[in-house]
Amino acid sequence: MDRIRIIGGTPLKGSIPIGGAKNAALALMPACLLTDQTLTLTNLPHLVDITTMANLLAQHGVGMALNGDSGLGGASGRALDLTAAEIVNTTAPYDLVRRMRASVLVLGPLLARCGRARVSLPGGCAIGTRPVDLHLKALEQMGARIDLQEGYIAAEVAGRLKGAHIIFPQVTVGGTENLLMAASLAEGETVIANAAREPEVADLAHCLLAMGARIEGIGTGTLRIQGVERLHGAVYSVVPDRIETGSYAVAAAITRGNVELVGARMDLMDSVIKVLRDCGAEVTATERGMRVRADAAELVGTDIMTEPYPGFPTDMQAQLMALMATASGASMITETIFENRFMHVPELMRMGAKINVHGASAIVRGVPRLSGAPVMATDLRASVSLVLAGLAAEGETVVNRVYHLDRGYERVEEKLAACGARIERIKGEGAE
Repeated sequence: MDRIRIIGGTPLKGSIPIGGAKNAALALMPACLLTDQTLTLTNLPHLVDITTMANLLAQHGVGMALNGDSGLGGASGRALDLTAAEIVNTTAPYDLVRRMRASVLVLGPLLARCGRARVSLPGGCAIGTRPVDLHLKALEQMGARIDLQEGYIAAEVAGRLKGAHIIFPQVTVGGTENLLMAASLAEGETVIANAAREPEVADLAHCLLAMGARIEGIGTGTLRIQGVERLHGAVYSVVPDRIETGSYAVAAAITRGNVELVGARMDLMDSVIKVLRDCGAEVTATERGMRVRADAAELVGTDIMTEPYPGFPTDMQAQLMALMATASGASMITETIFENRFMHVPELMRMGAKINVHGASAIVRGVPRLSGAPVMATDLRASVSLVLAGLAAEGETVVNRVYHLDRGYERVEEKLAACGARIERIKGEGAE
C-alpha cells in the first residue's frame, strides 16, 4: 500500500490547478443512462472513484471513450464520452457498489429508463450511517415497487414513473440527485421540496437541462421537474471542485504561504472563505481563480459548525480542524451531518494537536508547532487533513493508507511539490 512522506515547515508559494468536482462528476456520469445518445463530460477528474463509477456503468452496457489527458495543469483536457445505446444489465452488483456509496445513483436512471433496477446497498467511507431510505420512499411515491432482498434494492415500475410532490424530511444530496434524474423521464410534474442546494446538485440539473430536461428552481430548496419522454446527448463541463479548492486553500494557510488556486470559483466557497478570513488569512479574487495568503498573518481560532449548503461543508471539517490546531487560541468545531466524522482526531493528537471531543463537538486549542509522526488515514477527508498537518509540522510525517486520498484528490503530491512542499509518495505493498 502506498504511503506519503512529508518533511514539514515549508510555506507554500506558487499556483495549484483545481480539477473538476469529484462529487459532481459521480452524479453526472449515471445521467448517461437516461438517453441512448452520447453524453460527453469535460473537465473530468482522474480519480479512483471516477474509475469505479466507470466500471459500474460499463457492466450496465455503457460504451466509453476517453479523450485527452489531465496533466498537472488541470483536468480541462480530459473528456469522457458515455453512450448507453442499449442497457444490457439492470443489476448494480455488490462488488462494485460496496466500494463507493455514490454507486446508488444508478438506481433512479435505470428505473426511469428500463422500468426496473436491482442495486446493492451502498458502501463507501466509514463515517457514519447514510441511509438510502429517503431515496426509496420518494421513488415509491412515484409509483415504484421496492423490496429489499439479500442486501439488494429491487425496484420495478409498470410503465413510466409518475410525477409526485416529494418532501424530504431532511436534506439529502444523493436523494435529490437520484430523484432529479428519475423525474426527468417521469410522466407529469415532480416537485422536490427541501431539496439539497449543493453546487453539485445544481451542476447535475444544468447537465440534465442540456440533455433536454425541464427543471425550474435550480439552486433553491424547491425543484420542479416536468417529465419528458426522452432525453438526448450533450457536452457538459464538470464544475470545479470546491472541496479540493478549500483543501488547498487550507494548505496555503496552514503553512503560512501564498498560493493562487487556478480555476477555483469563489462563488461556491462563501462559507469556507468566511472561516479562512475570520481566522486571519487573506482571500482575494484573481483573473484565474483566487489567492490565499497567510504569510504575514497571525492566525487565530474560530468556531465552525457543519451544515447543508450554503452552510459550512462537512467535507471541509477535518481540514479546518488541522488548521485550527496551528492557530492561536481555542476553536469549537461542531459536526451536525455525520456522527463518526472525528476519526482523524487521535491521529492529529499524535502530531501534538490539543483536541477534546465532547459528543458532536471538538474543542481545539492551538499549539505553536505540530510535530511529525506516522499516522493512519481513516477516510477521504481525514487523509487530506493529515497531509495538511504534515505540511505544517516539524520533522517527518508519514501518512499510511493513502488509497483513501486517491479517491478524491488527483496528483496531490505533485501539486503540492510544485509549490515547494517537501512531499513524496512511497510505493510499496503492505505498507500500513
